[in-house]
Amino acid sequence: MNSKIVFFDTTLRDGEQSPGVSLNLKQKIEIGLALVDLGIDVIEAGFPITSPGDFQAVQALAKELKGATIAALARANKKDIEVAWEALRVAENPRIHTFIATSDIHMKYKLRKTKDEVLELARSAVAFAKTLAPEVEFSAEDATRSDREFLAKVVLEVVKAGATTINIPDTVGYTVPQEYYDLIKFLIEKLVKEGYEEELKGGALRISVHCHNDLGLAVANSLSAILAGATQVEGTINGIGERAGNAALEEIIMTLRTREDFFKAKLGYSPVVDIDTKKIVPVSQMVSQYTGMVVQPNKAIVGANAFAHESGIHQHGVLCERTTYEIINPEDIGWTGSAIVLGKHSGRHAIKFKLESLGWHLEKDLLDRVFERYREEVKDILRQVDDAYLEGIVLDLLLEDQYRYQLLASQVISVLSGSLKPIAQVEIEDKKEGRRVSIGLGVGPIDAAYKAVAEALGYTFSREEGKKPLRLIDFHIDALSGGTSAEGVCGVILEDESGRRSAGLGRDGDIVIASLKALIKALNRMEAYIERGDKLKGLS
Repeated sequence: MNSKIVFFDTTLRDGEQSPGVSLNLKQKIEIGLALVDLGIDVIEAGFPITSPGDFQAVQALAKELKGATIAALARANKKDIEVAWEALRVAENPRIHTFIATSDIHMKYKLRKTKDEVLELARSAVAFAKTLAPEVEFSAEDATRSDREFLAKVVLEVVKAGATTINIPDTVGYTVPQEYYDLIKFLIEKLVKEGYEEELKGGALRISVHCHNDLGLAVANSLSAILAGATQVEGTINGIGERAGNAALEEIIMTLRTREDFFKAKLGYSPVVDIDTKKIVPVSQMVSQYTGMVVQPNKAIVGANAFAHESGIHQHGVLCERTTYEIINPEDIGWTGSAIVLGKHSGRHAIKFKLESLGWHLEKDLLDRVFERYREEVKDILRQVDDAYLEGIVLDLLLEDQYRYQLLASQVISVLSGSLKPIAQVEIEDKKEGRRVSIGLGVGPIDAAYKAVAEALGYTFSREEGKKPLRLIDFHIDALSGGTSAEGVCGVILEDESGRRSAGLGRDGDIVIASLKALIKALNRMEAYIERGDKLKGLS
């Protein structure tokens, strides 16, 4: 059997059919170029008959994309095929992809045609397409719910008519791996019996699979089909598509790469995957950005958490030897490395690793104190701990008695309605320049309080002339307990004009006071680091 696995990407056609997704021409071309760069063999550019816009997009993609086969979808009728070819004819390697449903339910209720009529439509569509394009793919829509003998009859007829790729779609995500394996095996055996063994072995004729994910089995079904002898796999980046989406190509690619031993043992050869896997994550992120379909954090391969480790046991293992908890090197698919995420389950090894990556090489005694304070003050409050919070703990232990600012008093007045704005007054002790009192107006009480602090200490959140600019990177408030008397905790992350970040947590029964405490803490840490941070790193 031919060992080359052909990857057919339908992100720009089936993927764009996802509810709410609409790509412009520039975005389609950028995604198409990225798919070529990734190494995708066949790119389905669209369904030209559906609209003038889709026709123009397929035509532009056919002209722009070099190095891959460009396919266009067409129903099994002359008009669709003619329009598809008109859009495709400028392509370096064009393919007409024509289809018709073969299941009883589709033939009865959608097509309203007999089996003989469908058989003739399929045969004549492929024969006509073959007079135009060098490559013709035929898809038997809803193949997995079709009568097997009738499906086999259709497959044999379209191969005789000139189809070079036969696609057996699981259109509604109905099948399961063993059943799909048996179906693909059955069809291949029929083709071999009819004398097409050499074409299948040499790659002149390919069995393709296109699986939907309605039962969450699209990738599993696709892999099962490869084990049965399929040599083309269709899918999309990130698994996007109608309803529950399509098979995620990145998952299939990395399964074949990671478990080459298994597939070689079962197939008798190693499936050839000509994909530049380092491009997977960049392509995934581009598709997510342009479609607006966010990749779920725990999605395999390309999810933000796919290589993130928060558990102390896992972090220790990965830091000792990556393969203890990672079966794929994240750098091989375009990530920058394993993500050691600090959270409530993180242990001492992760704290040490994070601090060293920030330039802090602490003696054991100080490291122990940092870990204890982390456990007491941070880990049960923040779901994920930014590096700035951890670095702030070190600064607290080394310099807290030298911090410059202290909040002495504050008063905030909120308003219900009308033209009045909330107003805040703060009194701050500055060890260098004495006591400061200032007033701020804002859209809300916290905004007013922050503006009052900024005014008192010479900062600005709006780039006022002559003041030190600050950017509020993160601000959040959580309740530590229930009820009206709950204590609130506020977390802030600031960034100065040089890009240095500083974080602070504040706790109080009054959320405005908690917010002020967090801001003052972050400012103290920032000032302390600017003055002594680099020297402290050198000493430690």
